Amino acid sequence: MKKTLITIILSLFLINTFASSGSVTFYVSPKGNDTNPGSIDKPFESIQRARKAVSETLKTKNDTKVTVLFRQGSYRIDKSIELGITDSGNENHPVIFGAYPDEAVSFTGGISIPVKKARNISDKNILNRLVPEVRGKILQVDLKALGIKNYGTLTPRGFGRPYQSAPMELFCNQTAMKLSRWPNDSLTRIIKVLDKGSIPRNDDFSKRGGKFTYNVDRPDRWKSAKEVWISGFFKYGYADDAVKVANIDFTNKTITTLQPTMYGFDSGKEFHRWYAYNLLEEIDQPGEYFIDREQGKLYFFPPEGGLNSVELSILEEPMVVIENGSNIYFRNITFECSRGMGIYIEKGNNNRIENCTFRNLGQVGICVGKGVAPFDDLRHAGTGKPTSRVLGSILAHFYNNTTFNREAGKGHVISGCHIYNTGTGGISMGGGDRLSLESGNNVVENCRIHDFNRLDRSYKVGINIDGVGNIIRHNEIYNCPGSAILLHGNNHLIEYNNIHHAVTDGDDMGAIYYGRDPSEFGNKVQYNFFHHIGNDHGVIMAVYHDDGACGMQVTGNVFYKAGSKTVMIGGGNDNTYKYNIFIDQKLAFHLDNRLMRWAKNLIEEGGIYQKRLQAVNYKNPPYSIAYPSLVNYFEDNVGMPKRNYIQDNIFVNVQMISNGGAEWSGAEWSNVGRNYHTCDTSIFVDFEKMNFELKPNAEVFKLIPKFKAVPFNKIGIQGTK
Repeated sequence: MKKTLITIILSLFLINTFASSGSVTFYVSPKGNDTNPGSIDKPFESIQRARKAVSETLKTKNDTKVTVLFRQGSYRIDKSIELGITDSGNENHPVIFGAYPDEAVSFTGGISIPVKKARNISDKNILNRLVPEVRGKILQVDLKALGIKNYGTLTPRGFGRPYQSAPMELFCNQTAMKLSRWPNDSLTRIIKVLDKGSIPRNDDFSKRGGKFTYNVDRPDRWKSAKEVWISGFFKYGYADDAVKVANIDFTNKTITTLQPTMYGFDSGKEFHRWYAYNLLEEIDQPGEYFIDREQGKLYFFPPEGGLNSVELSILEEPMVVIENGSNIYFRNITFECSRGMGIYIEKGNNNRIENCTFRNLGQVGICVGKGVAPFDDLRHAGTGKPTSRVLGSILAHFYNNTTFNREAGKGHVISGCHIYNTGTGGISMGGGDRLSLESGNNVVENCRIHDFNRLDRSYKVGINIDGVGNIIRHNEIYNCPGSAILLHGNNHLIEYNNIHHAVTDGDDMGAIYYGRDPSEFGNKVQYNFFHHIGNDHGVIMAVYHDDGACGMQVTGNVFYKAGSKTVMIGGGNDNTYKYNIFIDQKLAFHLDNRLMRWAKNLIEEGGIYQKRLQAVNYKNPPYSIAYPSLVNYFEDNVGMPKRNYIQDNIFVNVQMISNGGAEWSGAEWSNVGRNYHTCDTSIFVDFEKMNFELKPNAEVFKLIPKFKAVPFNKIGIQGTK
C-alpha cells in the first residue's frame, strides 16, 4: 500500500512537471502492453506503439519536448523502425528515445535460443567428421525443429565487393562466435598458381575462378564437406577476398575457386596466403561454429567459462531508419545481433546518437547518407543507382563519381558510442556538397571503435568520411587488419583521435588513407596519436597520401612505432607537415614522383585526374578561391611533386626521409625547413608509459622557438560515457 501511494504521488509530480515544462514522457517495457497509455506504471510494449504516440502528440503540440524511455530488457526488432518528419523535434525540444536511467536496454535483430536446446551430438557420421579430441564437447541445435528456416547465404566478400548483409551468425554470451576455419589464427601459403582466373580489374567479366596448389595435408579431412570457402590475399596485400571453392583435387593438391578475385591469383609474396572456412571438420576451438543449411542444424563449440545465452541474427534491414527527420536523439541503447546495420540516417538535421553501443552486427554500426545498389559484377569502378538504407557498391561508385552527394543531411552528431564486433566497418558518414563546398558539419566524437572487420577486411574501415566539412574528433580506433579512416572529399577535420593497432595485416595501406583525386584539398589531420601501426611484412603508413593526393595539413600529431614508412606522399602537392613528433620508427617520410613514372597515365589527356578536376570545375569558384594553387594543376610542371612542406617537426630515433627509389630531388619535391633530430627520450614527460607530452624545458623550444607543443592530454576520448 505504501509503495502504491509513493508511485501515485510520483506520477502526479511527473505529470505536473511535464505540464508546466511543456514535456511529455512515454514509457516502454517488455512487460507492458500496447493497449496501455504509455505511463510509467502502464507502459507500452513496443517501440512502434511509442513512435505512434510521439507522432500523435507532435500533431497537436509541436513545441513540446517528447521523450520515450525504455525500461530494462531486450526488444526484438523484426522490421526497420522508421522515423521521419512527423517524429521530428526542434532545436529547443528534440524527440528523445532513451534507456530509463541506470537500466540496460537492448534492441536486437535476432532471436534467443534456450540454452537447454543445445544438446550433445549422437549421430556417429557427424562425430566422425570432427577431430577426435573435441567430439564430446560440440553441441548441436536443431534449427528446423524450432521453426528457424532463414539461414542467409554465404557470399564472396573482400576488396571491391559491395557492403552486404551477413548470413545468419551465432552469438553466445553476447559475443560473436567464429565460423569454423583452418588454420585457426593464421594463413597458409599459395604454392603455385595454375590459373589466375578472370581479372575483373582488367574488364574481364567472364567470371572464371582461379586454380592453385597447396602443400599441406589438412584438406584431406574435408572430403565430406559440401560448401568450402577460402579467404586471403590472392594478388595484392591491400586486397583480401573470400570466394567459394568449386573443387579440391586431393591427389594433386589443387584448389579451384568458383568465383574470380579482383586482380586474379598470384604467389611468391609473403602475404600470398589463404585460409579455409565453413567447415564442420574444423570446429576445434571454443567459439567456433558451423551451420548445416541442408539439414537445418547448428553445431558449435561453447565458449570458455560456460554457456549463458545463445542468439542467432535474423534482421537484414537497418534496425532504425531516420529519413527526413530532424532533432531526433537516441541515447544509452545497445543495438545488437542483426545481419544489417544499426542506424541509418538520411537528410534532415541535427539528429544525435549518444552513448549507444553497436555490437554483433553484420554491417556498420551507423550509416549517414545514401549508398549505391550492389553491382551485379565484381567491378573496381562503375556507376550505380543511389539507394537508401544500403551501402552496397558505394566505394566502386565513388571511383567514377567523385562528387556523389549522399544526401546525408547536416549537423548530425554521433557521440560517446561504443562500436565493436561489426562485420563491415564502424561508421560510414557523408555530408556536404563537393560542387559548392558547402559543409555537412556531421560529427563523430568521443567514440570507441574497434574489431569492426569480422566479415570484410579491405577498406571497410572504422570511419568512412566523404563529402565536405565533416569532423572526426576525440575517438579511439583500433584492432583492425586494414585502414582506420578512409577519406574522400574536402575540408574534413580529423583531430584528437587515438589510432592504434591498425593495418595489422596486409601491405600497401595506411591507417588514414585517401588518394587519386588532386581536387580533395582542404583536409586537416591534427593532434592525433598514431601508435603501433602495421605488421612485420607489409609496407604500412600512418598517413597515406596515395597516387597524387594533395592539399592536406598535418599538424601537431604524435607518431610512435607508426608504420614502416610513417608518411607516404605518392607524387602529390601542397601537403604540409608542421609541429609533429615522430618517435621510434624506421622512416618518417617517403616521397616519390610516381606521376612522372609508372603512374603517369593518371595525368594524361582524358585521364582520371582531368576528369576529376573538371568534375568540380576547378578553375572557377568556389575551388579557384578556396584552393588557388589547384587552378594551374596541369600547367605547373604536372606530375612533379611540389610545395610539400616538412618543417618544425621533432624526430626521435627516426630516419627522416627517403626518395622512394627514384631520382632524388628534395628541393623540388618538398620544402624541408628546420626540424629537430634527437635520440634523447628524456624530453618527454614519461617515455616508458607513452606519455609523449613535452617537458616545458625541452631543448626543442629553444632550437625551434615556433614549435607548438602537442596538447597530448587532450587526445583520445574525453570525459566518461
